[in-house]
Amino acid sequence: MEVERRSLREKQVSARDLLRGDLEGDDLERYVEERVVTTTFEKVQNWARANSIFPLTFGLACCAIEAPISIVTARYDLARFGAEALRASPRQADLIILSGRVSIKMAPVVRRLYDQMLEPKWVMAMGACSSSAGMFANYAVVQGADKFMPVDIYVPGCPPRPEAVLYGFTKLQRKIMDNPDQGWRQRYDAYGTEEWARDDVIAGQPSASAEAAYAQARETILNTAGTGGSSA
Repeated sequence: MEVERRSLREKQVSARDLLRGDLEGDDLERYVEERVVTTTFEKVQNWARANSIFPLTFGLACCAIEAPISIVTARYDLARFGAEALRASPRQADLIILSGRVSIKMAPVVRRLYDQMLEPKWVMAMGACSSSAGMFANYAVVQGADKFMPVDIYVPGCPPRPEAVLYGFTKLQRKIMDNPDQGWRQRYDAYGTEEWARDDVIAGQPSASAEAAYAQARETILNTAGTGGSSA
């Protein structure tokens, strides 16, 4: 449908006629359609949240120098996405970027910062170390931040490029606006396999509910692979 283009003078005349009460019929309908947008309060609220994120000024290791500092420079400019207002207090922030390895001693501190953040709040695991411990497969480093707190976005790399961090940030925005990209847990129906969802990770003894969730996820994956033809 081709939209009729009108000059500024014509728009001014229409506004004047509306104020006078002279705009009626089709002209009034067109005037309203051009200027009124209907939506829901929840969508507007999520749109505002996604475009006014306050990241926490927080870093753990080398990744804190590589990407979070780079994305606020003029070359990448996180301010374009409404997230340039970094906050040094967790009580004024709603996004924490885990940039670097999380040691066993640091995990309780990170969790306390997360608990002190505003609601709703989000977590980005940036880099291989915070996502899966990376090269540090030892007793001193937590093997993935999702073992002690929920993670919304994973950005792989050692270190990831600033473009990758911005890409992860835009994916987080879509998730906040309730229009997330389909993740692998959704594609393979693997909900319930998250480490942070298990209340028995520290004890080391899987509970019955956790085992049932794992079994159901494995069965679904096998059934999906069986119906999709040959497998590798």
